[in-house]
Amino acid sequence: MVHVLLRHRELIQQMTWREIIGRYKGSAMGLLWSFLNPVLMLAVYTFVFSVVFKTKWGGSDPVESKTLFALLLFTGMIVHGLFSEVVNRAPLLIVNNVNYVKKVVFPLEILPVVTLGGALFHSLVSLCVLLMAFAIFNGFVHWTVVLLPFVVMPLVIMCLGLGWILASLGVFVRDVGQTTALFTTVMLFLSPVFYPVTSLPERMRFWMMLNPLTFIIEQTREVLIWGHVPHWPGLLAYTVGALLVAWAGFFWFQKTRKGFADVL
Repeated sequence: MVHVLLRHRELIQQMTWREIIGRYKGSAMGLLWSFLNPVLMLAVYTFVFSVVFKTKWGGSDPVESKTLFALLLFTGMIVHGLFSEVVNRAPLLIVNNVNYVKKVVFPLEILPVVTLGGALFHSLVSLCVLLMAFAIFNGFVHWTVVLLPFVVMPLVIMCLGLGWILASLGVFVRDVGQTTALFTTVMLFLSPVFYPVTSLPERMRFWMMLNPLTFIIEQTREVLIWGHVPHWPGLLAYTVGALLVAWAGFFWFQKTRKGFADVL
């Protein structure tokens, strides 16, 4: 799996950049939209939750900043957005690139990697917006932000494995694309995006922690918002599980790719 990614790294880079540029092709502001979209969303979150709802994170601390809820919410949305973009687009990757299957000798296994690269780019832009907003509202940025790659990397690895699995299944079962859209929407509300895990009753927290997004969202907030060091044992265990998912996804994709041309 690693050998394939390294062997085609230049092609992956070129196609990822084309994927990023192609999304805004023909628009007047081009790549500027990738910056404006998260800025507008953060502004909306800040207004709705700090002005309209006057929501407090956990609902108990009266001295919280009015913008804290928006920043915490936006952090969760970034993590969920990375996950949902990869999962939602994966089932159609092979179906929408039939020429790569039938007419060209092409490393199909890099298509989910390219999609993941595009999702990471937009997540990085959103992260920059979040850090700028945090610095404006608080006057500083926690040094623990440098640890964020260690927090996000396990999720990236797991998303890659899911991308391979779903890209293959999408060829044989076309309903997978509809299912993933519903699944990611449900995951948005079953993940601690709009609320902290501590707001749940004790008996429900265990089930919430089984959600693969919960731990990463919580640890991302630890390093970005609260300035705490991440839970290293938990990240190590998550990474091991993510590597198993990635290897299984790659294995499944390579075993089933022989039937792509017959189906398509």
